[in-house]
Amino acid sequence: MTTRIKQIATHFLSKMSDLHLYTAQTPNGIKVSILLEELGVPYKVTGIEISNNTQKEPWFLEINPNGRIPALTDTFTDGKPIRLFESGSVMQYLTDRYDPEYKVSYPKDTREYYEVNSWLMWQMGGLGPMQGQLNHFNRYAPEKIEYGINRYKNETRRLYRTMEAQLKSSTSGYLVGDRCTSADISCWGWVAAAKWAGIDMTEFPVLDEWVQRMLKRPGVEKGRHVPSKHSYEEQQGLTDQQLDEKADGARKWIQASMKEEAK
Repeated sequence: MTTRIKQIATHFLSKMSDLHLYTAQTPNGIKVSILLEELGVPYKVTGIEISNNTQKEPWFLEINPNGRIPALTDTFTDGKPIRLFESGSVMQYLTDRYDPEYKVSYPKDTREYYEVNSWLMWQMGGLGPMQGQLNHFNRYAPEKIEYGINRYKNETRRLYRTMEAQLKSSTSGYLVGDRCTSADISCWGWVAAAKWAGIDMTEFPVLDEWVQRMLKRPGVEKGRHVPSKHSYEEQQGLTDQQLDEKADGARKWIQASMKEEAK
């Protein structure tokens, strides 16, 4: 496919799209908005107030029956609405349908395509859940339980070491091949939140360089502030005690939500 044909295809697809993103300012939430900005596809945004359990309201459960963000709706190729939920699934849909120029992906049936998928699944099954649990025990639990903190901090550090090693072997500075892909985008929000998780990035200099490299991309810079301001820079100047104080409000509604879901 020539460059001109790819450009025409991208323009046509953007005209055909009716993308509507439902998200919040979380590592999972911003990965989809960053991808959309990298693709340059127009989309609408509805910010979901997870502290008010908006994601549990009936209208949202029609979009994502699991009651979590992010979620996406679109008009499918048959002209009917389609819903997408689980961030990895949303990202695969977007690159499969809206990246004919392979800006942040690779053609199907190439080695790189499957390598990107492997890293995407790695993030979904490892980095996100492990660091998410670290956040819970380190910031949101009603008491500090050292076993839980140490268990998930050490596993998150192991996963960071995996990324560090992959990036050391990369000639492009990205996880797969010669470009930034959805693999990098899916991981970035989590690693950018290392300070919140209590991870010292001086242990991972190559990974830290990758965080800064990603920050310089216009799509990352714009997409990370959807639907509200991203706090990476602010967090870098805070002490652990100050971060705990900032977590206090979230800690209360998270504990209340846990009690509600346990009924």
